[in-house]
Amino acid sequence: MEGMGEAGEACPFEFNFDEKTFKVGDTVSFRVTGSLEGFPFVGRLVEVHADYVMIAGDPQEPEKLYRGTRESRPLVDESEI
Repeated sequence: MEGMGEAGEACPFEFNFDEKTFKVGDTVSFRVTGSLEGFPFVGRLVEVHADYVMIAGDPQEPEKLYRGTRESRPLVDESEI
Protein backbone atom coordinates (compact mmCIF):
# COMPACT_ATOMS: atom_id res chain seq x y z
CA MET A 1 0.00 0.00 0.00
CA GLU A 2 3.09 2.16 -0.24
CA GLY A 3 2.64 5.38 -2.16
CA MET A 4 -1.16 5.23 -2.20
CA GLY A 5 -1.70 8.13 0.22
CA GLU A 6 -0.30 11.57 0.76
CA ALA A 7 3.47 12.04 0.78
CA GLY A 8 4.87 10.76 4.06
CA GLU A 9 1.55 9.18 5.08
CA ALA A 10 1.93 5.80 6.77
CA CYS A 11 -0.14 2.79 5.73
CA PRO A 12 -3.00 2.27 8.23
CA PHE A 13 -2.53 -1.53 8.14
CA GLU A 14 0.13 -3.73 9.68
CA PHE A 15 0.56 -6.77 7.45
CA ASN A 16 2.03 -10.20 8.06
CA PHE A 17 3.96 -11.12 4.90
CA ASP A 18 5.58 -14.24 6.39
CA GLU A 19 3.43 -17.22 5.36
CA LYS A 20 5.35 -19.45 7.78
CA THR A 21 4.00 -17.46 10.75
CA PHE A 22 0.43 -16.87 9.53
CA LYS A 23 -2.16 -17.19 12.29
CA VAL A 24 -5.87 -16.51 12.64
CA GLY A 25 -6.48 -12.78 13.01
CA ASP A 26 -3.46 -11.65 10.97
CA THR A 27 -4.00 -8.89 8.43
CA VAL A 28 -2.71 -9.80 4.98
CA SER A 29 -2.40 -8.14 1.62
CA PHE A 30 -3.82 -10.49 -0.99
CA ARG A 31 -4.00 -10.60 -4.76
CA VAL A 32 -6.79 -11.67 -7.11
CA THR A 33 -6.43 -13.32 -10.52
CA GLY A 34 -8.06 -12.15 -13.74
CA SER A 35 -9.41 -8.66 -14.32
CA LEU A 36 -8.50 -7.61 -10.76
CA GLU A 37 -4.84 -8.61 -11.14
CA GLY A 38 -2.48 -5.92 -9.90
CA PHE A 39 -4.87 -4.39 -7.38
CA PRO A 40 -3.94 -4.77 -3.70
CA PHE A 41 -6.60 -6.14 -1.34
CA VAL A 42 -6.63 -6.30 2.46
CA GLY A 43 -8.12 -9.13 4.48
CA ARG A 44 -8.03 -10.90 7.82
CA LEU A 45 -7.07 -14.56 8.12
CA VAL A 46 -9.88 -16.65 9.64
CA GLU A 47 -8.39 -20.10 8.90
CA VAL A 48 -4.79 -21.16 8.31
CA HIS A 49 -4.09 -24.56 6.74
CA ALA A 50 -0.91 -26.25 5.50
CA ASP A 51 -1.44 -25.23 1.86
CA TYR A 52 -4.16 -22.56 1.87
CA VAL A 53 -5.76 -19.82 3.97
CA MET A 54 -9.31 -18.52 4.32
CA ILE A 55 -9.58 -14.74 4.19
CA ALA A 56 -12.37 -12.42 5.31
CA GLY A 57 -11.89 -9.61 2.81
CA ASP A 58 -15.17 -7.70 2.73
CA PRO A 59 -16.12 -5.74 5.87
CA GLN A 60 -19.67 -5.39 4.47
CA GLU A 61 -19.97 -9.20 4.29
CA PRO A 62 -17.76 -10.60 7.09
CA GLU A 63 -19.23 -14.08 6.63
CA LYS A 64 -17.99 -14.23 3.01
CA LEU A 65 -14.61 -15.97 2.89
CA TYR A 66 -12.06 -16.24 0.10
CA ARG A 67 -9.72 -19.22 -0.27
CA GLY A 68 -6.17 -18.11 -0.98
CA THR A 69 -2.82 -19.74 -1.52
CA ARG A 70 -0.46 -19.86 1.43
CA GLU A 71 2.26 -17.46 0.34
CA SER A 72 3.46 -14.02 1.46
CA ARG A 73 0.62 -12.34 -0.48
CA PRO A 74 -2.09 -14.99 -0.90
CA LEU A 75 -3.60 -15.40 -4.35
CA VAL A 76 -7.41 -15.68 -4.60
CA ASP A 77 -9.19 -16.86 -7.74
CA GLU A 78 -11.33 -14.10 -9.28
CA SER A 79 -14.35 -16.45 -9.36
CA GLU A 80 -14.54 -16.24 -5.54
CA ILE A 81 -14.91 -12.45 -5.48
